[in-house]
Amino acid sequence: MSRKKSNSGLRFQPAGGNRTAQVPVGKKQRLQIERLSGDGRGIAFIEGRTWFVSGALGGEEVEARVLGARGKVVEARLERVFQASPERREAPCKHYDRCGGCNLQHLPHEGQLALKQRLLAEQLQRVAGLQPEEWAAPLSGPEFGYRRRARVAVRWDVKARQLEVGFRAEASQDIIAIDDCAVLVQPLQSILRHLPTVLRSLGKPQALGHVELFSGTAEAVLVRHVAPLPDDDLARLKAFCEQANAQLWLQGEGQPAPVDAAAKLGFALEPWGLELAWRPGDFVQVNAQVNSLMIQQALSWLAPQADERVLDLFCGLGNFALPLARQAREVVAVEGVQAMVERAADNARNNDVHNARFFQADLSQPLAGAGWVAEGFSAVLLDPPRDGAFEVVQGIHGLGAKRLVYVSCNPATLARDAQVLAGQGYRLKRAGILDMFPQTAHVEAMALFEAG
Repeated sequence: MSRKKSNSGLRFQPAGGNRTAQVPVGKKQRLQIERLSGDGRGIAFIEGRTWFVSGALGGEEVEARVLGARGKVVEARLERVFQASPERREAPCKHYDRCGGCNLQHLPHEGQLALKQRLLAEQLQRVAGLQPEEWAAPLSGPEFGYRRRARVAVRWDVKARQLEVGFRAEASQDIIAIDDCAVLVQPLQSILRHLPTVLRSLGKPQALGHVELFSGTAEAVLVRHVAPLPDDDLARLKAFCEQANAQLWLQGEGQPAPVDAAAKLGFALEPWGLELAWRPGDFVQVNAQVNSLMIQQALSWLAPQADERVLDLFCGLGNFALPLARQAREVVAVEGVQAMVERAADNARNNDVHNARFFQADLSQPLAGAGWVAEGFSAVLLDPPRDGAFEVVQGIHGLGAKRLVYVSCNPATLARDAQVLAGQGYRLKRAGILDMFPQTAHVEAMALFEAG
């Protein structure tokens, strides 16, 4: 027996109102750019939508092509400039309009520094209601030829039966074929120039995952592979690295390992006569020159005395801890990953540093209760990841520290944590940017807090 359909339910009735039509991908739109966003894109407003346009500068009239849209936000890329900003320059890199690596090359370096300084100041004021008693000059090195580490994307195109090698396109998984990169240090530029040819010559390129390049006390090429490499392919890679005077490292299912078990790899902190061992996968600042300037400034601001006990949180391999130990009575260095703690302790021993102790702790939790906290500290240095150190800073005052240097790779979390420190009576004495990544909108910063 058939049933009559009921028309009494309201379940599928329309909610009412007019749905705004979405902006289609590929659409071109003429826009007036108001200013730059925190990630270096131009911001425009039209018909109730906010447009973020990569490649555009404040004050410009441009044509932009839509990359994607969600609600009232449209992401787009510059197609044409009708009225250029007086700051605009021709991007030095020929791959700039396709590669997603350096998004501010159209802005001169001085303008990049000013943008980063403004973004830091805005975050501190908006989030924490703070401004430093003194602004430090930006720490900066060469705007090109600075990057000592890079990841090269590799993908086997099944349909075309060819290996794609290069860097990712902006906001895409597409790989842009690049065999030269102006931001790499010179030894890596040379390796990258010949790398695509050797990778495409392999008999089983489908086994490749990606490739990482590093330049420190030696040059190194890490090949990550998703299947065993044939002997002939391994021989080609060895020959390439020998010719390039680089170490060959491999990584399958386990940890990265050098083909030559005796190979040593690391980076130098020359002003302090230190050499730190490093392995692919470890964190390292990619800009060696700015890294040294950063350490020098941190030590100058923190001013550790010969009779003081200093705490170094998020210590990594000892990048700050070992230079600090040259000046302080004792350094207690803490890291979340036990393997990194052990490697940092090895670095201290290998550099004949005996007044630094290393501990593992969950730094997403308050510090109270750890045995090494009991004695207290005269000064604290923090270098957290992008998430910041919210839980840690809440108990800083209880450590007795009079001075605190906070090194940040995210002004938003720095500002959030600065508000917590201000609530404990710390004054923001000094702040400034660290230009660790020229040609990009990435902002690193340093702030000095002193107990009131």
